[in-house]
Amino acid sequence: MNIALIQTNPLIGDWAGTIQNIKERLIQAQKAGCSLAIFPELALCGCPPQDLLERNAFLEAHDRTLHELVDFTKEVKELTCVIGVLARSPLPGKPLFNSACVLHNGAILAQAHKRLLSNDDVFDEPRHFAAGVEAVTFPCNHLHCALGIGEDICGQGNTGTSNPVEDFMSGAIMPDLLINISASPYHYGILRQRHRTFSNLCTTYNLPLLYVNQAGGQDSLVFDGHSHAMNSMGAVHAMAAGFAEDMLIVNFTTLNTHVLPQPDDRISDLAQALVCGLRDYLHKSGFRKAIIGLSGGLDSALTAALACRALGADKVHGVTLPSPYTSGQSIEDAKQLARNLGCSFACIPIQPAMDVYTQALGPFFTDLQVDTTEQNIQARIRGNLLMALSNRFNSLLLNTGNKSELAVGYCTLYGDMCGGLAVLADVFKTQVYALARWINRETELIPERTITRPPTAELKPDQLDQDDLPSYAVLDPILAAYLEQGQSVEYIAAAQQVDLTLVQDIVRRIRTNEHKRVQAPLGIRVSKKAFGSGRRIPVVHGFYE
Repeated sequence: MNIALIQTNPLIGDWAGTIQNIKERLIQAQKAGCSLAIFPELALCGCPPQDLLERNAFLEAHDRTLHELVDFTKEVKELTCVIGVLARSPLPGKPLFNSACVLHNGAILAQAHKRLLSNDDVFDEPRHFAAGVEAVTFPCNHLHCALGIGEDICGQGNTGTSNPVEDFMSGAIMPDLLINISASPYHYGILRQRHRTFSNLCTTYNLPLLYVNQAGGQDSLVFDGHSHAMNSMGAVHAMAAGFAEDMLIVNFTTLNTHVLPQPDDRISDLAQALVCGLRDYLHKSGFRKAIIGLSGGLDSALTAALACRALGADKVHGVTLPSPYTSGQSIEDAKQLARNLGCSFACIPIQPAMDVYTQALGPFFTDLQVDTTEQNIQARIRGNLLMALSNRFNSLLLNTGNKSELAVGYCTLYGDMCGGLAVLADVFKTQVYALARWINRETELIPERTITRPPTAELKPDQLDQDDLPSYAVLDPILAAYLEQGQSVEYIAAAQQVDLTLVQDIVRRIRTNEHKRVQAPLGIRVSKKAFGSGRRIPVVHGFYE
C-alpha cells in the first residue's frame, strides 16, 4: 500500500490557491498508485489563523472550500485523503474544533478533533477551539489507522487529562498505524527532540508512525516540514524535504527495509530556516525586493547573504551610510560584500544630515556634553534614509540586529531598529559567527575581516561593543539560560562561574528594555523562546531579580 505524505506551504485564507494546490497533489498521488494521501494540520485554511477564526466570512469561505474538496474526491475515488480542517462545535463554549477529516469518493468517512490543545509559547488554541474527546480510528484498505493532530501524539498535554495514544490502544480495534498531522514550527533542536519523542512512542506501542508537518514561513514562524515515516522499531524509514513543499511516497510493507540516520540539528538547518522565513514573509506579503543597510559589520553582512539566497542577488539592494566615525575599512568591506554577493550597492554619507541636526538642536544643547543622544541621532538618520528608500522603491527594509543586542537594548528605537522584518532577531551573536562561517564554507562571500574584527557600532571614536557589554562568549550563555531556559540569576552565576553582579546587570538591562522590543519589527523565530508573541512580559513592572 503506497501512502503520500504531502507537506504544503499555505497562505492563510488563500482559498483558491490552496484548493488548487491540494487538488494537484491528490492527482499526483493517485497517479503514483497511492491509496492514502495525508496533509498537515489546518492545511485547508493555513496555520495559525489566529483571530481570523472570529470572522464569519473566513469560516464560511473555509466551509465552501471544504465542500469543494469533498466533491473533488469523486475524481480521485481510488484515493483516501486525510486533511486538517476547521469543524463547527455543536457544544456550548468554544465554537470550533481543530480537526482532521478523512475523505473518500465524495464523502467524509471520519473526523477527529484535536484533544490536547496547544497553549504555550506562540500558540493559544483554547482561545478559539474546544478540545476533542474521542480517539478516532479509520480503515484504509487492510489497515486500521489511528488519527491524531499535533500534540495528541505526545500523550499528556496542556489542556487534557487523558492520553490519546493510550486510548487508541484500549479501543475495540487495535490500530496498525499511527498517523499524526501537525503544524509544528521550527526551533533549533526540534529535529532531535521530535525523533526522541516519536521513537519512544513507536517502540513503546510497537507501531509505525506517519508524521506530516506544514512547511514554510508564516509571520514570525517557520514550519520546517521534515514529514517522515518511522517504523515500529523507532527508526526513520524516509523523510521529506525541510522548509519546502514536498510529497513523500512510502510503501507500508517496506517500512523496515531501509532506515535513515538519526536526524540531527545542524547550523545549515538554522540557515535554511532563516532563508525560508525571509523568503516567505516577503513573498506572502507582496514584496519582491529588499533593502539592507550595510555597515561593514557582521550582522548586516550575514543578513545580506541570507537575503541573496532567499530572493536572488538582483532583488537585494545594499546601502552604506557612513558618518565621520565610520572607518574606511568598514566602507570597503561593505563594497566587497556587495561585489561578492552580486547585489547592488550605494553610498549615502550622513554628515550633511548630522550638521542639520547639530544646527537645529544647538540652542538646546549649549554647554551640554556629548552623550548617547548624538549617537542615537546618527542611527535615526540612517533609519529615516533607509525607510525613505524602502517607501520609494517598494522594497522591504530588512532589520539586521541580533538577539544579543535586542535582549540588552543595545539598539536605537526608530534608528537601527527600523525595518519590516528582523531577520536575526532570534539569533545570538555567537550563532551569527557560526552562520557566517557556514556561509563562507566553500568560498569567501562575507569578507574575512568582517568576521574577525572586533564588533563596533562606530557611533563615536574608537568605539567597541565590549566597551558597554561583556564579550558575546560570556553574554550569550547568560542570555540563553535566562531567556530560553528560565534559570535564576543565582543558578546562572554559579553554573557559568561568572560574577553574580554581572548576571544581575544583564537581567536589569533585559528588564529595562522591554519597551524597545514591543516596538521592534517582527523577527523570525528559530529558538524555543523568541521575543515577540511567545514572550508576554509587562513593559512596566516592579519585579527585580
